[in-house]
Amino acid sequence: MNDQQLDQIAAEMLAAKDASQLVEWPSARYAGFDLGAAYSVGERMTALRRARGEQPVGRKIGFTNRGIWAEYKVDSPMWAHVYDSSLVQAEQGETNLSLAGTLAPRLEPEIVLGLRQAPSGPDDDESALLDSVGWLALGFEIVDCHYAGWNLTIPDAVADFALHYRLVVGRPLPVDHSRAARIVEALRETGVELRRADSTIATGKGANALGSPLLALGYLGAVLRRQPAALQLGAGEVITTGTLTPAMPITVGETWSVRVDALDLAPLTVHFRA
Repeated sequence: MNDQQLDQIAAEMLAAKDASQLVEWPSARYAGFDLGAAYSVGERMTALRRARGEQPVGRKIGFTNRGIWAEYKVDSPMWAHVYDSSLVQAEQGETNLSLAGTLAPRLEPEIVLGLRQAPSGPDDDESALLDSVGWLALGFEIVDCHYAGWNLTIPDAVADFALHYRLVVGRPLPVDHSRAARIVEALRETGVELRRADSTIATGKGANALGSPLLALGYLGAVLRRQPAALQLGAGEVITTGTLTPAMPITVGETWSVRVDALDLAPLTVHFRA
């Protein structure tokens, strides 16, 4: 694909997002639209968003939960930037969030990592990866899709901002690195309970994110090194590591909460409004 086509797709997808409109897959309209082209579109969309004042503050990693691959007909994870305009801090553990501008939003409970430095060392070494993390929190990523019926391919999903709408981050817990071994195990083994109002809707565990949220971080670092045009990971970034349960449809007026049982993370509650 040529630069003009990639620029056109980036502009089209950003316009669809701004207007809350459905679009046809880029892969159905442009020959040769593959994953590499999709990430090139992502770089262009980042430039466009920066030009209008939005700044990247972290990353979302999507489709780390292999248990949902069949539902979405995908076979690999993906990533995209989180922006200052899409990050919501809920440091008291509760917030109200507007769903204005969404088409078919879904909710994903996730473990969020705050980087104190760029990860170094092997991508599959959870202890080394934890050393790069300054804090942990529970989070909700709100995802949305600009293709009808959530029907997509991985390249098309990447071009759709990797489906990112908002990231709600709960109360951060500083990492006590003197207890690293316990934290590594707890991130992998913790149980997760997702509730709507007073009803448990879904359960999961930390290992659903590529074996551990830390291994999801390792995956992201490895992918970025293969994308030299991409901004590499750095201190201060907020990294959300993928849903630990199925992604659940949400609507205005609902209240959702999440808690875990093997980490000292504060529960997180979100009330959705128009």
